[in-house]
Amino acid sequence: MTEKYLLQPYRALCLASTSRYRRELLSRLRLRFDIEAPEVDETALPHESPRELSVRLAAAKARAVAARHPGALVIGSDQVCALDEEILGKPGTLEAHHAMLARLSGRTAVFHTAVAIVGIDAGFCREHVDDTRCVFRTLDAAEIAAYCAAEPALDCAGGFKCEGLGISLLAGFEARDPTAIQGLPLIWVADALRSADAPRVPGR
Repeated sequence: MTEKYLLQPYRALCLASTSRYRRELLSRLRLRFDIEAPEVDETALPHESPRELSVRLAAAKARAVAARHPGALVIGSDQVCALDEEILGKPGTLEAHHAMLARLSGRTAVFHTAVAIVGIDAGFCREHVDDTRCVFRTLDAAEIAAYCAAEPALDCAGGFKCEGLGISLLAGFEARDPTAIQGLPLIWVADALRSADAPRVPGR
């Protein structure tokens, strides 16, 4: 039986990311796509807000790979976790993991997940950013230690996995698209790809 690709655009599709989370998310749409590292400097600019950073990097990643593959549609995405206006990166170490969750205890973090789709030959460029608010319960040291041992999230911004055990750390969650916090807002991506595949009107 031939697999049916409901959203497959008429052009080649490429994900400008080596993130396994984004690869798994995009695979949910049952699309054929290639993967390529964008090789973009992700350093924040002076006075750049977390939201602005996510939008700029998503576009930069898509454009970098699109320049190498002008005939393709390229998806670039970036996520920035912010505590007020401070950027929280990925913990990287167990010690940093504990410290990050201790800082988030009783507070609200906002995850800015930006995505851009660029097709040079198609003259296609769309951008979007999805903001997800995570309200953390007050967490004691023992609970933080238990979570870090059970579900190490060293490679996740904010140091927790909302799609896993990390949901138990929250008192509240506000999101337009539940997949955004995982790294790629699929509702918007699916809609944008439908738009990219729509018939062209001559002269537009």
